[in-house]
Amino acid sequence: MIRVLLADDQSLVRAGFRALLDAQPDIEVAGEAADGDEAVRAVRELRPDVVLMDIRMPLLDGLAATRRITDDEALSHVKVVMLTTFELDEYVFEAIRSGASGFLVKDTEPDELLRAVRAVVAGDALLSPGVTRRLIAEFAARSKEPATAGELGRLTEREREVMALVGIGLSNEEIARRLVVSPLTAKTHVSRTMVKLGARDRAQLVVLAYESGLVRPGWLG
Repeated sequence: MIRVLLADDQSLVRAGFRALLDAQPDIEVAGEAADGDEAVRAVRELRPDVVLMDIRMPLLDGLAATRRITDDEALSHVKVVMLTTFELDEYVFEAIRSGASGFLVKDTEPDELLRAVRAVVAGDALLSPGVTRRLIAEFAARSKEPATAGELGRLTEREREVMALVGIGLSNEEIARRLVVSPLTAKTHVSRTMVKLGARDRAQLVVLAYESGLVRPGWLG
């Protein structure tokens, strides 16, 4: 059973999500929060698998709440999906840098929301369908704290190659076809790269690929 915490200051939004999620045989809503402070407390108490976190909330916004959650080693299993009203939300990239596993627009289709919850639990990065790879590159280019390429020194040549492919948005299956290896081998390379760089999940590996300069905006075609 996948346990989800809903964090949004609008009770109507929470009610809609709860009705959808609780109707699924493999998902249950573990709790709700109306602001960032309450969300952090609820996560520490309830230990959900996934948090659907609104970016803009009173007292403590979703970005700050996400950082508190992802910085807590005791909560390392918790995945945060940011909710935004607009696809071009200026905080989207910062949300991923803060440790979020991805984001969705609030008016996403019900099936997409359910897929998203299941995907992040499986360890996949999540981007709203309406947000293109080119947009992610744009946010990456605006990163306030670029990392140095020195972090990549611990990677093998193949791992750097795989990281670059992850950075441009390829799935494990697509990487496998590009490198002419099995999907399992591609997955292994991705996992080892994440471990070496201390990336929490695939979304953060994408961020590191841009911040280190391994992938640059404009390469996406």
